[in-house]
Amino acid sequence: MIMKNLLNLFIVPAFLFCSFQKKSELALLGDFATEKSVKKADRIMYLFFRTDKDLSGNAKIVLQETKISEGRLKFLPSFDRNEIREGDFVITIIKADGKEAAQQLVKNPLNPELEVYEKEGISRHQASLQNAEFSVRFSYAEDIRSVKIEKATEDGLQLLFTQKL
Repeated sequence: MIMKNLLNLFIVPAFLFCSFQKKSELALLGDFATEKSVKKADRIMYLFFRTDKDLSGNAKIVLQETKISEGRLKFLPSFDRNEIREGDFVITIIKADGKEAAQQLVKNPLNPELEVYEKEGISRHQASLQNAEFSVRFSYAEDIRSVKIEKATEDGLQLLFTQKL
């Protein structure tokens, strides 16, 4: 009889404890589903470009591919206008209302700076390419409508490319 009472004394609280655990687990799963739907809205847009230099030395740009994938950018790329050098590209994403959503700097893809490891140490050389490929990524938003690429020149920024997305 004592054994039976002791067993009931331990089993009843264990059942009560387990029943409360299931409710809290369900609550956690509900929070997870809500969090999952919020994260589903986080997407990244990748833009892949190809640039070719024509006979006069001007760059011609073609948007090769656009991809949108799940995820979130860990940091938002930004740049200081003082960092722009001649030949660099400034890529601008434009919203439906005509305002700039984001900008990103791409170092001159047709004249990349290469590092060479030699006996004396590391040296840098500027390469001259006739064509190159480059890509950028931005946080995706439904109201993004177009992309604009400008090239830095001595006189300022020269518009090279505009395309609706």
